[in-house]
Amino acid sequence: MAHIEFRDVSIDFPIYNASGRSLKKRLMQVATGGQLGADQQGRVVVRALENLNFSINDGDRVALIGHNGAGKSTLLRLLSGVYQPSSGIASINGQVGSLIDISLGIDPEASGRSNIFFRGALLGMTKAQMKDQLDEIIEFSELGDFIDMPVRTYSTGMHLRLAFAVSTVVRPNILLMDEWLSVGDEGFKIKAEARLTELVQATNILVIATHSHHMIKATCNRVIWLEHGKIRMEGAADEVCDQYFTSSIPGQNVAPASVGLR
Repeated sequence: MAHIEFRDVSIDFPIYNASGRSLKKRLMQVATGGQLGADQQGRVVVRALENLNFSINDGDRVALIGHNGAGKSTLLRLLSGVYQPSSGIASINGQVGSLIDISLGIDPEASGRSNIFFRGALLGMTKAQMKDQLDEIIEFSELGDFIDMPVRTYSTGMHLRLAFAVSTVVRPNILLMDEWLSVGDEGFKIKAEARLTELVQATNILVIATHSHHMIKATCNRVIWLEHGKIRMEGAADEVCDQYFTSSIPGQNVAPASVGLR
């Protein structure tokens, strides 16, 4: 069974070149996401996530919502293992699969066939596992003889079809997404939608950052609403969406984040 448990989880990003007062002032002016502060060494830090507490259980489909810079992508990267908490405990039980950047690891100078193995390795698949999936990936991508050509010769659509075909062969316990994927021309989109729906249905836990009310209603049972790196509201999808999407400007009524140097 898959399970995610966060207890007082925070992430701080130190800004090592922010020693000058003018630069500190400039950082305060441009910061739109987390909160600015200072660590024990006096370095300027951006607190991207602060004291997150939640549990996600087997069967949950969770949407992350909030304004740009609220911390949604940072939270996804924390769940995927790219980041580690600066404080608190993040317990993640289950194999994690990410569709956040499906083109990560693709070498434009290598052939499509070689890139299947490169991308598969990044997804945690062995060479033997990718060999078993190879014919199905090539068929699904509709690349034909281009599979043995360098990826730099591909159109954008061909590149995305290859990346999507490889990335969706994995069947993780926990699936992470940054918006619902839509790739290729109209004909391929139908296939991609069906495959993506199948992948979501097969996973134990889905966590997706989205701005789509329709997608949340169709897919998710829970919502976490982030504001300035904190949880503004968390609960049943209908309840949280009613609060979030009926606001003319989400976050308008939130007390301003404490921005300053401590």
